Amino acid sequence: MKPINPFLITGYYSPEYFCDRHRETTILLDALQNGRNLTLISPRRMGKTGLIKHAFYQLKRQEPDVVTLYMDIFSTQNLSEFVRLLAGTVLGSLDSTPQKAINSIGKFIKSFRPTITFDELTGAPQIGIDMAPDQEEASLKEIFAYLEASGKRCIIAIDEFQQIAEYPEKGVEALMRSYIQFLSGVHFIFAGSKQHVMQEMFLSAKRPFYQSTQLLTIDRIDRGKYFRFASAFFDGKNRALESEVFSYIYDEFDGHTWYIQTILNRLHGYYIRPDKAKVLTAIAQVIDELEPSYEMLLAAYSPANVRLLKAIAREKCVKSINAGDFIARHKLRATSSVNTALQKLIDKELVYKTPAGYMVYDRFMAIWLRQQAY
Repeated sequence: MKPINPFLITGYYSPEYFCDRHRETTILLDALQNGRNLTLISPRRMGKTGLIKHAFYQLKRQEPDVVTLYMDIFSTQNLSEFVRLLAGTVLGSLDSTPQKAINSIGKFIKSFRPTITFDELTGAPQIGIDMAPDQEEASLKEIFAYLEASGKRCIIAIDEFQQIAEYPEKGVEALMRSYIQFLSGVHFIFAGSKQHVMQEMFLSAKRPFYQSTQLLTIDRIDRGKYFRFASAFFDGKNRALESEVFSYIYDEFDGHTWYIQTILNRLHGYYIRPDKAKVLTAIAQVIDELEPSYEMLLAAYSPANVRLLKAIAREKCVKSINAGDFIARHKLRATSSVNTALQKLIDKELVYKTPAGYMVYDRFMAIWLRQQAY
């Protein structure tokens, strides 16, 4: 069934509903088809997950037998949770029936017991693991051995890969690298949104993954291509999207794909010709829905952190956070206090640094913050 609304904000359907990224898709496919692992870096909500799914779609059309797997490890807190998620993603994906999967898994998996459950809604079998404590390293090795021995070409995308650097266990990067480097039939996409962490992991000679992958960084979709993509769906409904209206959306969210898609999704659902007033209505609706969560989030931060966050939001982009005029204009505290607050906001991914300067990560939050009093 085709999507009701062509402007998808979750998931992936087909190339018809995916805008551009031709260059990035070509680079991705070329790497995967020639046995190169790839590191994909972009700010969150710029579209890296959609690009991965799009590349997988194209790859499956060219090579129907290739196995493509995707896992997002952002929520994992340690190696045990990573291994469980990897096992749930991998086990059973290479076999046609649950029983065949159990038989295949049993040949390689000794450190944990696979379990089969059935989805309550679909009835589809799901394979999990019952893993004993302190067996994570052995389990990880066995899962990779199971993949390699399958005889199938596998591509595994691990999203938010920088999360492994936060695990309390020491040497996780080295452990994974030691197993991955000997796999011949399994290749990886390591995707991440913390640019400085990902670059350190893959470009520093001190780190295990140093120069082990091809690097691809993605940025905004070209304005003109995005406009032609979007306007085609409105033209099909005899509700023309003017370039000035689209440019306002594009500029308001600095080309960030997810935010643009969210507003286009709302505009398409209004069933009337979009104009700037309707854009402002859509933005206001989204912010109104998000306001309670924003209020709860800020309640956990000190007044100094919140004041700096509001100051950055009002400036939209701050080139020098320690500039005297910026500190004076927003009545911030001493430079040392500002730097402490800034580091806290960066660590919690409320603020991030771009080549142009510091910005509030969540663009809807930035608009909401500009509406708040100090």
